[in-house]
Amino acid sequence: MEKRKICIIGGGASGLMAAIMAAREGGEVTLLEHNEKTGRKLLATGNGRCNLTNIHQEPSCYHSLSGTLAWEILQGFSLQDTICFFSQIGVYTKNREGYLYPASMQASSVQELLEMEARYRKVKIKCREHVKEIRQEEQGFRVLTETWSYPADKVILAAGSRASSIQGADGSGYELAQALGHRIISPLPALVPLKGKGNWFSKWAGVRTEGRVSLLAEGQIFDQAQGEIQMTDYGVSGIPVFQVSGRAVRLIGEGVKVTLLLDFLPDFDEAGLTAFLKNRQDQCPYKSVKQLLIGLLPQKLAEVLMMGNPDISQLAHKIKEFPVEIRGNKSYDQAQVCSGGVPLEEIDPKTMESRKAPGLYLAGEILDADGICGGYNLQWAWTTGALAGKSAASDGVQKGEEEFSC
Repeated sequence: MEKRKICIIGGGASGLMAAIMAAREGGEVTLLEHNEKTGRKLLATGNGRCNLTNIHQEPSCYHSLSGTLAWEILQGFSLQDTICFFSQIGVYTKNREGYLYPASMQASSVQELLEMEARYRKVKIKCREHVKEIRQEEQGFRVLTETWSYPADKVILAAGSRASSIQGADGSGYELAQALGHRIISPLPALVPLKGKGNWFSKWAGVRTEGRVSLLAEGQIFDQAQGEIQMTDYGVSGIPVFQVSGRAVRLIGEGVKVTLLLDFLPDFDEAGLTAFLKNRQDQCPYKSVKQLLIGLLPQKLAEVLMMGNPDISQLAHKIKEFPVEIRGNKSYDQAQVCSGGVPLEEIDPKTMESRKAPGLYLAGEILDADGICGGYNLQWAWTTGALAGKSAASDGVQKGEEEFSC
Protein backbone atom coordinates (compact mmCIF):
# COMPACT_ATOMS: atom_id res chain seq x y z
CA MET A 1 0.00 0.00 0.00
CA GLU A 2 1.37 3.41 -0.95
CA LYS A 3 2.25 5.61 2.00
CA ARG A 4 0.26 8.75 2.59
CA LYS A 5 2.26 11.87 1.76
CA ILE A 6 2.10 14.40 4.57
CA CYS A 7 3.65 17.86 4.32
CA ILE A 8 4.23 19.80 7.53
CA ILE A 9 4.80 23.55 7.39
CA GLY A 10 6.87 24.70 10.35
CA GLY A 11 9.68 22.96 12.20
CA GLY A 12 9.04 24.29 15.68
CA ALA A 13 7.75 22.37 18.70
CA SER A 14 4.32 21.51 17.26
CA GLY A 15 5.72 20.79 13.79
CA LEU A 16 8.38 18.40 15.07
CA MET A 17 5.86 16.60 17.26
CA ALA A 18 3.43 16.34 14.34
CA ALA A 19 6.17 14.96 12.08
CA ILE A 20 7.17 12.26 14.56
CA MET A 21 3.61 11.17 15.23
CA ALA A 22 2.66 11.11 11.55
CA ALA A 23 5.78 9.08 10.72
CA ARG A 24 5.07 6.64 13.55
CA GLU A 25 1.63 6.10 11.99
CA GLY A 26 3.27 5.17 8.69
CA GLY A 27 3.06 8.46 6.85
CA GLU A 28 5.67 9.63 4.36
CA VAL A 29 6.50 12.93 6.01
CA THR A 30 8.21 16.03 4.67
CA LEU A 31 8.78 18.90 7.08
CA LEU A 32 9.43 22.40 5.70
CA GLU A 33 11.20 24.95 7.90
CA HIS A 34 12.17 28.42 6.71
CA ASN A 35 15.02 28.87 9.19
CA GLU A 36 18.38 27.17 8.76
CA LYS A 37 17.48 24.59 11.44
CA THR A 38 14.44 23.28 13.27
CA GLY A 39 13.38 24.33 16.75
CA ARG A 40 14.93 27.79 16.76
CA LYS A 41 12.27 29.22 19.06
CA LEU A 42 12.31 26.07 21.18
CA LEU A 43 16.01 26.66 21.85
CA ALA A 44 15.18 30.02 23.43
CA THR A 45 12.39 28.82 25.73
CA GLY A 46 12.86 28.92 29.48
CA ASN A 47 15.96 31.09 29.11
CA GLY A 48 17.58 28.28 27.16
CA ARG A 49 16.54 25.59 29.63
CA CYS A 50 13.23 24.58 27.95
CA ASN A 51 10.35 24.44 30.44
CA LEU A 52 8.65 21.50 28.69
CA THR A 53 5.34 21.51 30.53
CA ASN A 54 3.83 21.92 33.98
CA ILE A 55 2.43 19.40 36.46
CA HIS A 56 -0.37 21.81 37.40
CA GLN A 57 -2.92 21.75 34.56
CA GLU A 58 -6.37 23.33 34.63
CA PRO A 59 -8.61 25.26 32.21
CA SER A 60 -7.66 28.69 33.64
CA CYS A 61 -4.05 28.15 32.48
CA TYR A 62 -5.15 28.57 28.86
CA HIS A 63 -6.80 31.57 27.21
CA SER A 64 -8.96 31.51 24.09
CA LEU A 65 -11.98 33.34 22.73
CA SER A 66 -13.43 29.87 22.13
CA GLY A 67 -14.09 29.21 25.82
CA THR A 68 -13.39 25.67 26.98
CA LEU A 69 -12.50 24.23 23.56
CA ALA A 70 -8.77 24.60 24.27
CA TRP A 71 -9.11 22.51 27.42
CA GLU A 72 -11.12 19.90 25.52
CA ILE A 73 -8.33 19.63 22.93
CA LEU A 74 -5.70 19.26 25.64
CA GLN A 75 -7.39 16.09 26.93
CA GLY A 76 -6.57 14.35 23.64
CA PHE A 77 -2.83 14.23 24.41
CA SER A 78 -2.39 14.91 28.10
CA LEU A 79 0.39 15.88 30.45
CA GLN A 80 1.05 12.20 31.16
CA ASP A 81 1.14 11.43 27.44
CA THR A 82 3.70 14.22 27.02
CA ILE A 83 5.92 12.94 29.82
CA CYS A 84 5.73 9.40 28.36
CA PHE A 85 6.62 10.64 24.89
CA PHE A 86 9.69 12.52 26.04
CA SER A 87 10.79 9.61 28.20
CA GLN A 88 10.57 7.37 25.12
CA ILE A 89 12.85 9.62 23.04
CA GLY A 90 15.38 10.07 25.83
CA VAL A 91 14.38 13.25 27.68
CA TYR A 92 14.47 12.61 31.42
CA THR A 93 12.51 15.38 33.12
CA LYS A 94 13.30 17.30 36.29
CA ASN A 95 10.46 18.70 38.42
CA ARG A 96 11.07 22.18 39.83
CA GLU A 97 7.98 23.12 41.85
CA GLY A 98 5.74 21.77 39.11
CA TYR A 99 7.75 23.15 36.19
CA LEU A 100 9.21 20.28 34.16
CA TYR A 101 12.61 20.72 32.50
CA PRO A 102 15.00 18.31 30.80
CA ALA A 103 17.46 17.02 33.40
CA SER A 104 20.26 18.58 31.35
CA MET A 105 18.57 22.00 31.80
CA GLN A 106 19.43 22.61 28.15
CA ALA A 107 16.82 23.33 25.50
CA SER A 108 19.32 22.17 22.89
CA SER A 109 19.03 18.59 24.15
CA VAL A 110 15.25 18.65 23.61
CA GLN A 111 15.61 20.01 20.09
CA GLU A 112 18.35 17.51 19.27
CA LEU A 113 16.40 14.49 20.54
CA LEU A 114 13.23 15.55 18.71
CA GLU A 115 15.12 15.92 15.46
CA MET A 116 16.95 12.62 16.00
CA GLU A 117 13.63 10.83 16.47
CA ALA A 118 12.17 12.51 13.39
CA ARG A 119 15.13 11.52 11.22
CA TYR A 120 15.05 7.97 12.61
CA ARG A 121 11.40 7.84 11.51
CA LYS A 122 12.52 8.86 8.00
CA VAL A 123 11.06 12.38 8.16
CA LYS A 124 12.52 14.48 5.34
CA ILE A 125 13.52 17.79 6.90
CA LYS A 126 13.90 20.63 4.40
CA CYS A 127 15.27 23.84 5.91
CA ARG A 128 15.43 27.31 4.32
CA GLU A 129 12.11 26.59 2.59
CA HIS A 130 9.64 29.46 2.75
CA VAL A 131 6.10 28.40 1.83
CA LYS A 132 4.29 30.79 -0.50
CA GLU A 133 1.05 28.91 -1.14
CA ILE A 134 -0.94 25.82 -0.20
CA ARG A 135 -2.87 24.88 -3.29
CA GLN A 136 -5.86 22.56 -3.09
CA GLU A 137 -6.00 20.04 -5.92
CA GLU A 138 -8.41 17.33 -6.97
CA GLN A 139 -6.31 14.73 -5.16
CA GLY A 140 -4.94 16.49 -2.10
CA PHE A 141 -2.66 19.52 -2.01
CA ARG A 142 0.42 21.07 -3.50
CA VAL A 143 2.69 23.12 -1.25
CA LEU A 144 4.62 25.76 -3.16
CA THR A 145 7.82 27.27 -1.80
CA GLU A 146 10.17 29.82 -3.31
CA THR A 147 12.20 27.00 -4.86
CA TRP A 148 10.09 23.83 -5.08
CA SER A 149 6.66 22.22 -5.29
CA TYR A 150 5.64 19.48 -2.85
CA PRO A 151 2.61 17.24 -3.55
CA ALA A 152 0.78 16.08 -0.42
CA ASP A 153 -2.25 14.04 0.53
CA LYS A 154 -2.50 15.94 3.83
CA VAL A 155 -0.99 19.19 5.06
CA ILE A 156 -0.26 20.21 8.66
CA LEU A 157 0.09 23.94 9.19
CA ALA A 158 2.28 24.54 12.26
CA ALA A 159 3.88 27.80 11.21
CA GLY A 160 3.76 29.60 14.56
CA SER A 161 3.09 33.29 15.18
CA ARG A 162 4.82 36.65 14.98
CA ALA A 163 5.98 36.49 18.60
CA SER A 164 9.74 36.16 19.28
CA SER A 165 12.88 37.87 18.08
CA ILE A 166 13.85 34.69 16.21
CA GLN A 167 14.28 35.37 12.52
CA GLY A 168 11.44 33.88 10.52
CA ALA A 169 8.75 34.42 13.18
CA ASP A 170 6.75 36.49 10.70
CA GLY A 171 3.20 35.21 11.11
CA SER A 172 3.05 34.10 7.47
CA GLY A 173 1.02 31.05 8.53
CA TYR A 174 -2.01 33.26 9.17
CA GLU A 175 -2.10 34.25 5.50
CA LEU A 176 -1.85 30.61 4.43
CA ALA A 177 -4.75 29.65 6.70
CA GLN A 178 -6.82 32.61 5.58
CA ALA A 179 -6.29 31.73 1.92
CA LEU A 180 -7.86 28.34 2.64
CA GLY A 181 -11.00 29.85 4.14
CA HIS A 182 -10.15 30.39 7.79
CA ARG A 183 -11.04 33.48 9.77
CA ILE A 184 -8.16 35.04 11.72
CA ILE A 185 -8.74 36.62 15.13
CA SER A 186 -6.34 39.56 15.15
CA PRO A 187 -3.03 38.26 16.57
CA LEU A 188 -1.69 40.38 19.44
CA PRO A 189 1.39 40.00 21.65
CA ALA A 190 0.90 38.03 24.88
CA LEU A 191 3.35 37.26 27.70
CA VAL A 192 4.85 40.67 26.96
CA PRO A 193 6.12 43.67 29.00
CA LEU A 194 3.65 46.55 29.35
CA LYS A 195 4.20 50.29 28.89
CA GLY A 196 2.78 52.71 31.46
CA LYS A 197 1.57 56.31 31.25
CA GLY A 198 3.75 58.78 33.12
CA ASN A 199 7.15 60.44 33.12
CA TRP A 200 8.55 59.00 36.35
CA PHE A 201 9.35 55.40 35.42
CA SER A 202 13.07 56.09 35.22
CA LYS A 203 12.98 56.60 39.02
CA TRP A 204 12.26 52.92 39.69
CA ALA A 205 13.99 51.34 36.68
CA GLY A 206 15.93 48.21 37.63
CA VAL A 207 13.95 47.36 40.77
CA ARG A 208 12.78 43.76 41.19
CA THR A 209 10.42 42.91 44.02
CA GLU A 210 7.84 40.27 44.91
CA GLY A 211 4.26 41.42 44.59
CA ARG A 212 0.80 40.89 43.16
CA VAL A 213 -0.51 42.37 39.90
CA SER A 214 -4.24 42.97 39.34
CA LEU A 215 -5.69 43.89 35.96
CA LEU A 216 -8.38 46.56 36.42
CA ALA A 217 -10.69 47.49 33.54
CA GLU A 218 -14.26 48.81 33.40
CA GLY A 219 -14.39 48.90 37.19
CA GLN A 220 -13.63 45.22 37.72
CA ILE A 221 -10.61 42.99 38.27
CA PHE A 222 -10.17 40.80 35.18
CA ASP A 223 -7.06 38.89 36.22
CA GLN A 224 -4.43 38.59 38.97
CA ALA A 225 -0.97 37.07 39.28
CA GLN A 226 1.77 37.03 41.88
CA GLY A 227 5.56 36.79 41.62
CA GLU A 228 8.60 38.95 40.93
CA ILE A 229 7.61 42.29 39.37
CA GLN A 230 10.29 44.05 37.34
CA MET A 231 10.19 47.85 37.22
CA THR A 232 11.42 49.35 33.96
CA ASP A 233 12.01 52.79 32.46
CA TYR A 234 8.87 52.33 30.32
CA GLY A 235 6.55 50.54 32.78
CA VAL A 236 6.48 47.02 34.20
CA SER A 237 7.61 43.51 33.31
CA GLY A 238 8.17 40.16 34.99
CA ILE A 239 6.17 36.94 35.11
CA PRO A 240 3.07 38.27 36.94
CA VAL A 241 2.85 41.11 34.40
CA PHE A 242 3.23 38.59 31.56
CA GLN A 243 0.41 36.48 33.00
CA VAL A 244 -2.13 39.33 32.69
CA SER A 245 -0.63 40.99 29.61
CA GLY A 246 -2.51 39.06 26.92
CA ARG A 247 -5.89 40.14 28.24
CA ALA A 248 -4.60 43.68 28.88
CA VAL A 249 -3.35 44.10 25.30
CA ARG A 250 -6.63 42.84 23.83
CA LEU A 251 -8.71 45.14 26.06
CA ILE A 252 -6.60 48.13 25.05
CA GLY A 253 -7.09 47.14 21.42
CA GLU A 254 -10.84 47.32 22.05
CA GLY A 255 -10.49 50.87 23.37
CA VAL A 256 -10.86 49.97 27.05
CA LYS A 257 -8.86 51.85 29.69
CA VAL A 258 -6.60 49.37 31.48
CA THR A 259 -4.82 49.90 34.81
CA LEU A 260 -2.51 47.55 36.68
CA LEU A 261 -2.79 47.70 40.46
CA LEU A 262 0.53 46.70 42.01
CA ASP A 263 0.53 45.26 45.53
CA PHE A 264 4.07 45.41 46.89
CA LEU A 265 3.29 43.68 50.21
CA PRO A 266 0.63 41.05 49.46
CA ASP A 267 1.11 39.37 52.86
CA PHE A 268 -0.69 42.33 54.48
CA ASP A 269 -4.18 43.70 54.04
CA GLU A 270 -4.37 47.50 53.99
CA ALA A 271 -5.57 47.88 57.57
CA GLY A 272 -2.87 45.53 58.82
CA LEU A 273 -0.19 47.36 56.87
CA THR A 274 -1.33 50.73 58.22
CA ALA A 275 -1.12 49.37 61.77
CA PHE A 276 2.28 47.83 61.04
CA LEU A 277 3.70 51.14 59.74
CA LYS A 278 2.27 53.09 62.70
CA ASN A 279 3.83 50.60 65.09
CA ARG A 280 7.20 51.05 63.35
CA GLN A 281 6.87 54.80 63.86
CA ASP A 282 5.92 54.34 67.53
CA GLN A 283 9.01 52.19 68.06
CA CYS A 284 11.27 54.65 66.23
CA PRO A 285 9.69 58.12 66.57
CA TYR A 286 12.80 59.72 65.09
CA LYS A 287 12.01 58.27 61.65
CA SER A 288 10.14 60.13 58.92
CA VAL A 289 7.36 58.40 56.97
CA LYS A 290 9.82 57.76 54.15
CA GLN A 291 12.36 56.27 56.53
CA LEU A 292 9.78 53.72 57.71
CA LEU A 293 10.27 51.99 54.36
CA ILE A 294 14.00 51.39 54.89
CA GLY A 295 14.53 47.63 55.03
CA LEU A 296 10.95 47.02 53.94
CA LEU A 297 11.03 47.91 50.22
CA PRO A 298 13.82 48.77 47.74
CA GLN A 299 15.00 52.37 48.04
CA LYS A 300 14.15 53.35 44.44
CA LEU A 301 10.65 51.99 44.85
CA ALA A 302 10.26 53.88 48.12
CA GLU A 303 11.18 57.12 46.29
CA VAL A 304 8.28 56.55 43.87
CA LEU A 305 5.83 55.62 46.62
CA MET A 306 6.68 58.83 48.48
CA MET A 307 5.82 61.06 45.54
CA GLY A 308 3.23 63.55 46.81
CA ASN A 309 4.41 63.13 50.45
CA PRO A 310 1.69 60.73 51.64
CA ASP A 311 0.90 60.18 55.32
CA ILE A 312 1.03 56.67 56.77
CA SER A 313 -2.53 55.72 55.76
CA GLN A 314 -2.07 57.06 52.24
CA LEU A 315 1.29 55.29 51.96
CA ALA A 316 -0.25 51.98 53.01
CA HIS A 317 -2.90 52.39 50.31
CA LYS A 318 -0.26 53.16 47.67
CA ILE A 319 1.79 50.11 48.67
CA LYS A 320 -1.29 47.89 48.37
CA GLU A 321 -2.81 49.43 45.22
CA PHE A 322 -0.22 51.36 43.26
CA PRO A 323 -1.90 52.23 39.93
CA VAL A 324 -0.07 52.06 36.59
CA GLU A 325 -2.28 53.05 33.67
CA ILE A 326 -1.22 51.00 30.64
CA ARG A 327 -0.75 52.75 27.30
CA GLY A 328 0.52 49.80 25.29
CA ASN A 329 2.97 46.93 25.12
CA LYS A 330 6.44 46.13 23.88
CA SER A 331 6.81 44.72 20.38
CA TYR A 332 6.26 41.21 19.06
CA ASP A 333 10.04 40.74 19.32
CA GLN A 334 9.73 40.86 23.11
CA ALA A 335 6.57 38.74 23.33
CA GLN A 336 6.82 35.04 24.12
CA VAL A 337 3.57 34.12 22.35
CA CYS A 338 0.58 35.67 20.60
CA SER A 339 -3.09 35.57 21.42
CA GLY A 340 -5.50 35.29 18.52
CA GLY A 341 -5.22 33.25 15.33
CA VAL A 342 -7.52 30.63 13.81
CA PRO A 343 -10.68 30.20 15.93
CA LEU A 344 -10.87 26.80 17.58
CA GLU A 345 -14.45 26.35 16.35
CA GLU A 346 -13.01 26.02 12.84
CA ILE A 347 -11.13 22.81 13.64
CA ASP A 348 -12.15 19.36 14.85
CA PRO A 349 -10.97 19.25 18.49
CA LYS A 350 -10.27 15.51 18.36
CA THR A 351 -8.13 15.53 15.21
CA MET A 352 -7.11 19.18 14.58
CA GLU A 353 -8.49 18.87 11.03
CA SER A 354 -9.80 22.04 9.44
CA ARG A 355 -13.56 22.34 9.08
CA LYS A 356 -12.94 24.77 6.20
CA ALA A 357 -10.43 22.77 4.15
CA PRO A 358 -10.64 19.00 4.73
CA GLY A 359 -7.20 17.40 4.67
CA LEU A 360 -5.60 20.46 6.27
CA TYR A 361 -4.63 20.21 9.94
CA LEU A 362 -3.53 23.03 12.24
CA ALA A 363 -1.28 22.94 15.29
CA GLY A 364 0.50 25.23 17.73
CA GLU A 365 0.47 29.00 18.00
CA ILE A 366 -1.38 29.59 14.75
CA LEU A 367 -4.53 28.66 16.70
CA ASP A 368 -6.38 31.04 19.02
CA ALA A 369 -5.11 29.66 22.32
CA ASP A 370 -2.30 30.87 24.54
CA GLY A 371 -1.13 29.65 27.91
CA ILE A 372 0.26 31.40 30.95
CA CYS A 373 3.99 31.29 31.75
CA GLY A 374 5.36 27.99 32.99
CA GLY A 375 5.44 25.47 30.14
CA TYR A 376 1.80 25.77 29.12
CA ASN A 377 2.42 27.04 25.61
CA LEU A 378 4.75 24.14 24.94
CA GLN A 379 2.12 21.73 26.28
CA TRP A 380 -0.29 23.24 23.75
CA ALA A 381 2.31 22.67 21.03
CA TRP A 382 2.92 19.04 22.04
CA THR A 383 -0.79 18.24 22.27
CA THR A 384 -1.94 19.86 19.05
CA GLY A 385 1.09 18.60 17.14
CA ALA A 386 0.56 15.04 18.34
CA LEU A 387 -3.15 15.05 17.49
CA ALA A 388 -2.59 16.60 14.07
CA GLY A 389 0.24 14.21 13.17
CA LYS A 390 -1.57 11.06 14.24
CA SER A 391 -4.82 12.12 12.62
CA ALA A 392 -3.32 13.21 9.31
CA ALA A 393 -1.63 9.84 8.92
CA SER A 394 -4.54 7.70 10.14
CA ASP A 395 -7.70 9.68 9.31
CA GLY A 396 -8.16 10.29 13.02
CA VAL A 397 -8.79 6.64 13.87
CA GLN A 398 -8.44 6.24 17.62
CA LYS A 399 -6.41 3.23 18.74
CA GLY A 400 -7.19 3.38 22.43
CA GLU A 401 -5.62 4.72 25.58
CA GLU A 402 -2.73 2.27 25.51
CA GLU A 403 -1.21 4.10 22.53
CA PHE A 404 0.62 6.70 24.63
CA SER A 405 1.33 4.55 27.67
CA CYS A 406 4.88 4.21 28.94
